[in-house]
Amino acid sequence: MSLGEALPAEMARVRDKVMPAYLKVGNAGLIALTMMRSDLDAAAKAMMEGDTVAMLRVYESLKGYTL
Repeated sequence: MSLGEALPAEMARVRDKVMPAYLKVGNAGLIALTMMRSDLDAAAKAMMEGDTVAMLRVYESLKGYTL
């Protein structure tokens, strides 16, 4: 799988699976949610700009979010 395929898949995983779990815990999850949103924004920006280095960096960061 290429980075161009893996990054959107990882973005979807964080958005659709990880973030809802953190939303359920309320205020305790706010800091992590803020970080996830920032990484998702950075990923979208990197993809739009074709910045491969930034895409790799944010891909690795997104992989670190777990349930």
